[in-house]
Amino acid sequence: MNRSILVVYRPSAGRYAAQLRAVTEAATELGVQPVLLLPAGEEAPEARQWTCYHADLDNTAAVRAMVTEICARHRIERIFPLFEGDVLPAARCRRDHNIPGLTPDEALNFRDKNVMHRRAEELGIRVARSVRPDTLGAVTEFAAEVGYPVVIKPYAGWACGNTYRVDDGEQLRRVWREMGDDRHEYRVEEFISGVEYHVDSLLQNGEIVFEQLSRYTYSVLEYLDEPGGTVSRKYGLSAPERRILELNATVLRGFGMRTGVSHSEFFVSEAGEVVFGETGARAGGGSIVPAIEAGRGINLAGEWCRLELDPGHRPAARLGPEIGTEYLGSARYGRITEITTPQELMALEGVLDADVWKSVGDVLAPPTRSNDVLGWYVCQGTDFDDVRARFKTVRDAFQVRTARG
Repeated sequence: MNRSILVVYRPSAGRYAAQLRAVTEAATELGVQPVLLLPAGEEAPEARQWTCYHADLDNTAAVRAMVTEICARHRIERIFPLFEGDVLPAARCRRDHNIPGLTPDEALNFRDKNVMHRRAEELGIRVARSVRPDTLGAVTEFAAEVGYPVVIKPYAGWACGNTYRVDDGEQLRRVWREMGDDRHEYRVEEFISGVEYHVDSLLQNGEIVFEQLSRYTYSVLEYLDEPGGTVSRKYGLSAPERRILELNATVLRGFGMRTGVSHSEFFVSEAGEVVFGETGARAGGGSIVPAIEAGRGINLAGEWCRLELDPGHRPAARLGPEIGTEYLGSARYGRITEITTPQELMALEGVLDADVWKSVGDVLAPPTRSNDVLGWYVCQGTDFDDVRARFKTVRDAFQVRTARG
């Protein structure tokens, strides 16, 4: 059997198509055959040239059974889950077939926020205080202790789905009714007031071989109120920013990652203290991968594949100017009658890349997750403030009209 890798891919999460291409192209360059595992009933246009299998990706038993069949037919050397929800099932499949990579115990560090925060505390890293929402009284007491606002989120969620910022007792009671008898799937945290950052990293044999610190221009929990932007931080780092990079390395090694890709979130409080938020064993979502590719010259997903398959590989990243990326959003709802194209955005000064996921005829509805947006763009500037000013210029140029006005 030929050397092969298995890529777990969900076509419905179309923003991962570029990551799929990067991984399959990297494997092919190294003489390794990509094999794809797709959701039952779905086909990926990019996958026509590869061998494809299907399973209910939300059923771990079905995934493990199909991977057993795949491993009987192909010499699978690595498994690449591109979507957050597939990280733990992929780890269980690795254990089933003795495939290198994150084990289930290690994957839980990157998926279960209860486990994640407990492990970070064991490593000596500050995290937000939290409580399990066993009863409304327990949450009420916790809010009285730490003060409002508090954050209620799924312990294994992503993209702020079903995540609530609760500002008072009335809101708490409303959210409590919405959670209903699913409250065991949630956790409650104190709200960290400060500046939010993310670090996107590549590791090989426990060594960080690439890292990019970036600062959000907003709070991720405020995705309903403003588009999400992030700007790279490459020059003149403050002491807290340098501390973030140190703690990121501690987290990744302490959580068990040897070779892989990660996206980690940190806060710098108003007092200047670094607080760990969360981390994922995957490339950053949205436009983070194309932003890093535009600014640093490497594709995180493709480099992850090369690092796994080629022990001698090292990413050849450039430093370049500061790079920013922002989601494209609109306050309009209804059927789209007119929308700015990516080509029109890229004609603007400083815009390096853009993608618009909606077109005329699509219907816009209110967002339910932080990645329920219309697209993204990447631009460059001299520093954080310059990039942020360019964001406004591009945002003003992006126009959406709908049948509802």
